[in-house]
Amino acid sequence: MMESSENSTHGAEDCLVQCTESEDFAPSKLGTKEYWDEAYKRELQTYKDIGDVGEIWFGEESMDRVLRWMTAQHLSENAAILDIGTGNGMFLVELAKHGFSNLTGIDYSKAAVELTINILEEEGLKNAKVQVEDFLNPSKELKGFDVCIDKGTFDAISLSPEDREEAKKCYVTSLRSVMQPGGYFIITSCNWTKDQLLQIFKSGFELAHELPTPRFQFGGVTGNSVTALVFKRID
Repeated sequence: MMESSENSTHGAEDCLVQCTESEDFAPSKLGTKEYWDEAYKRELQTYKDIGDVGEIWFGEESMDRVLRWMTAQHLSENAAILDIGTGNGMFLVELAKHGFSNLTGIDYSKAAVELTINILEEEGLKNAKVQVEDFLNPSKELKGFDVCIDKGTFDAISLSPEDREEAKKCYVTSLRSVMQPGGYFIITSCNWTKDQLLQIFKSGFELAHELPTPRFQFGGVTGNSVTALVFKRID
């Protein structure tokens, strides 16, 4: 759903202000399907023209920190992994390079899915399934995942001009429905602090680990430019 550099959508200072002062984010075009459809149509055409895969949401380090944690847990290479809002699919590429073979990527943008399929074919990766899915209303076949990864998608939902509170509730419900009990949910967010995410995902999840992320100082306040947490699915 969202793929960009670590600072291209929100500056680090803006993230801190949003997270510490209010949970009532102003609606934004970044929270609309129309915006991402147009964005990925452009990225798809750019890829076809010059082979540029586009940017990576939160940068390559955001993938590295998740992969380091997954490696440290000695997760099975057959673990069922879902990339929520796969964007250009580069996380699927990295997961495959690290030996994981049971991969699924979803995005509600058809252009993003087409871009991902093109990139996976170019990389010679045939062990990933990619499909158009609205995660707030997932198909019945989307279930049984051991690991779910979100890198920016929940942030986009938080910026939706529609009923955002209902959207957040639907997200949590969908997440519980697609995961195996005892499975892991790994989220990287620019809009939400650790405490806020703990509150949002308190129903059916418990904190398993907090991943280290870059820190900065602005206006005498020290904080993290992004938050990265690992939750465990519980009954």
